[in-house]
Amino acid sequence: MPMADVMYVIGHLNGLPVHIRKAFKPGDDFKLITAPGPHDWLAHHKEPGQTYNEYIDTGPIKQDNLRNMIYLQPVGSFPDGRSPSLKMLKEFAGAYFAVDVKILPAMSLSDYNFTTRINDFTGKRQILTGDILDLLMKNIPPDAYCVLAITMKDLYPAPTWNFVFGQAYLREHAGVFSFARYDPVFYGINKTEDYEKILLLRSCKVMAHEVCHMFGLYHCIYYQCCMNGSNHLKESDYRPIHLCPVCLRKLYYSIGFDIITRYHELSQFYEKSGFESEARWLDNRLKKISG
Repeated sequence: MPMADVMYVIGHLNGLPVHIRKAFKPGDDFKLITAPGPHDWLAHHKEPGQTYNEYIDTGPIKQDNLRNMIYLQPVGSFPDGRSPSLKMLKEFAGAYFAVDVKILPAMSLSDYNFTTRINDFTGKRQILTGDILDLLMKNIPPDAYCVLAITMKDLYPAPTWNFVFGQAYLREHAGVFSFARYDPVFYGINKTEDYEKILLLRSCKVMAHEVCHMFGLYHCIYYQCCMNGSNHLKESDYRPIHLCPVCLRKLYYSIGFDIITRYHELSQFYEKSGFESEARWLDNRLKKISG
């Protein structure tokens, strides 16, 4: 991407502190998005993208002293050995968004009359996302920036859709996403030694993606980025967990975190979780920003 185009999508950096300007300059740490394959997201969704200035023009709601908490709402059970650790998901979200995170008591599926169906292709039961989102919006805590329902059950957004990884109501601060299709066992694949790491990494990616939607970020069409859309698991696995400079600047605008502190805390989480390549990427990025 030519430098003029880079500055157009990221926005001018004049007046920002030196380390902040470095954080928003791509250098060679961020790869441009590649042409989509026939089954990939951008082959079926002609998205215009969202520059930093276009994001500002939408009037995104900033985190403030009144609404400064991210709530995670488990829906159904999260059995040990078959689901990501709720404790680790909470820790990840706290580091990624530099905000306090609280896990709400789990919703039992037997207590709510959610619309469900049996998927024709998998034979597995799915929950209609709108039913969960409508319930969330009726019970948003007053200090919540957003409430995210998380579940190990498969989801669908409408009768014409096969499935959906997640869905968010941006202005209503409510979202829901499923980890079901990030579990290799869902596809009949036997567990491997790195099963728990794979499931946690995939779960962290989709959580970061959906929460960023809550902060008003659209899908990214510029760089390989956590905010790239995905149609299938292979495409989701391909996208990185980090945000490109365009999307990082948007989130920085809304939350106002210290970028270096955020990177340090994320690096510590990645190392503890066994995300070796992600930790190395962050450590390399920190050297360039801090140097």
